[in-house]
This record gives sequence, C-alpha cells and structure tokens, in this order.
Amino acid sequence: MIQTNKTIIILAYLAAFLGVCGHASSEFFVKLSGISGVEVSVWRFGLGGFALLILCMLNPTSRELIKPLKENAYPIVILSVLGMAFGQFLFHWALDFASVVQVATMVTIMPIGVVFVARIIEKTKITPPKIISGIGAFLGCIFLLTDGYLDQLSGTSNSLTGICLSIGCALVGAIYLVMVKPYVQLYGSVRMTTYTFSLGFVALYPSVGIIWGIWVNPLDLFDRSSVEYFSIIALGIWNTCIAFILWLWGLSKIPDVARGNYLFFLKPVIALCLAFFILKDDISINQLIAIFVITGFVILEIFYTPISKIIKINDN
Repeated sequence: MIQTNKTIIILAYLAAFLGVCGHASSEFFVKLSGISGVEVSVWRFGLGGFALLILCMLNPTSRELIKPLKENAYPIVILSVLGMAFGQFLFHWALDFASVVQVATMVTIMPIGVVFVARIIEKTKITPPKIISGIGAFLGCIFLLTDGYLDQLSGTSNSLTGICLSIGCALVGAIYLVMVKPYVQLYGSVRMTTYTFSLGFVALYPSVGIIWGIWVNPLDLFDRSSVEYFSIIALGIWNTCIAFILWLWGLSKIPDVARGNYLFFLKPVIALCLAFFILKDDISINQLIAIFVITGFVILEIFYTPISKIIKINDN
C-alpha cells in the first residue's frame, strides 16, 4: 500500500511536470499561429473545450457531465469562469500592454501565491524551507527572464497596466489551483478540465466580442496557412486539453499542492531550452546560472524531507 502511494506521487509529479511543459511551449505555438492578445484565449478555450468534450464522451468514467453540475453547479461554474477563464483572460490582455518578459516575470509569483492561499484555505503549514525555496526560485526566474532585457523592464504607463494585469492573473490562478483540487479529486481531472474550458469559452466568447469587437469565426481556421493551422490546433489539443489535464491531475494527487506547484518555476527554464533547441537561440552564461539556481531550489523543496533525513543520519 505504501509502495502504491509512492508510485502515484511520483506519477503525479511527472504529470505535473509534463503539464508545465505544455504551459512553456504555448508561447511558441502562439507566435506561429498568427494570433495574439485576448483572441488567443477564445481560440484556446474554444478548441480545447471542444477536444475535451469529445474526450469525455469517449471515456466511460468521465462521460457523465450532468450529475456533477447538479451536485456542485455553483462552485464548478465559478471556478471555471472566474478562475481559469478570467485568469487566462488577464494574462493575454496583459500582453497587449506589457512585453512577454514583463508578463512572464510577474506570473511566476503564482507558486508563492499558492503557498499563502493553501495556508488560508487548507491550513497548510508554511515551513521555512518552503519560503526560502519559493523566494529563491522566483529570484532565479527574474534573473533568467531579465537577462538582456533590463531596458524592457524599466516600465511605462502602458507596461504598468500590463504588469498589474499579470499580477492579477497570478493571484487568480493561485486561488483557482487550490480551490479546484477537491473537485478534481471528486470528479476527475478530465471532467473538471472540460468544465473549465467549455464553460470558460461560453463566458469569454461574448466578452471578447462585445469589449474588443473580435468575434472569432471557427471557419477562419481553414483559411490560414498550414503552419498557423497546425499551431492553433496544437494550442487547443496539446497546450490546453492534454497539458491542463496532466497539470490538474498531478496537483490533485500530490499531497502538498503548494510544493507541487513549485514545478511551475521550471516553465521559463523549459521555454529557454525550447528556444535553444528549436529556434536555435543562443544561451548566455547568466541564463545558464539562472537555470541551475531555479532547478536547484525546486529540487531542494521537492526532496527536502528525504535530504534532511539523510543529513540527520550522517550527523548521527
């Protein structure tokens, strides 16, 4: 029984890591898709929600979508619309004002936000190692993301708006990740992810259309080039459907959601590796140092307990 639990926890960390890989690669497909700003949210939630609905129908264990809504309609709808959908909405809107570097830097405070939200909601204890590793990884992210871009972080009136929106995205995301965990455990990651993106699309589509005048036509997908077409499909299938299922399932099975969410700090590291191997970008010495700092703090937090036991044994 103990061995089974350890296996599930290891698989949960692996699933969460693959989910982070999905988050990290989304910026590449957005760049290749030819769309930007809040329109990205509509495409991602629309295609992702549609793919998830099909997946639910194919899977007997998640086919029942009405019963959970009857049992917990209010929290499911609120978490879907004001949680993930609103958070993604703020993220993509922020990119209209601030640079990718500014937004990405601010969003990395989300794992720290999860620590404090989990303390309030779940009464999770905030230990000194958790605080130190969180702050250390965040500083590493800033060092990584600002390398060569310090002038972009100087800030203007427009970028300040974007930074505020991205901070709002991080805080909304932190609340969502903590509060959605019991429903993922109850109804499964596939169904909860389906609710998140299907209901989120219902809220986002008219909002973006009314406020920005952008009424996304799904048929436009077939008029795009092959690169743009497959990039948009990838955003919906891989970055949204598969990655979020893995992410939510992983976090729901990890005993300490705050500790598991520290894997999110690896997002800029993964993005940097993708840029090096796919886009053939150069990696500076500062970026390499930042990679070691971030991964070091994340590993320290995840394996703090076994490491501390080994140290105690050696001391004795």
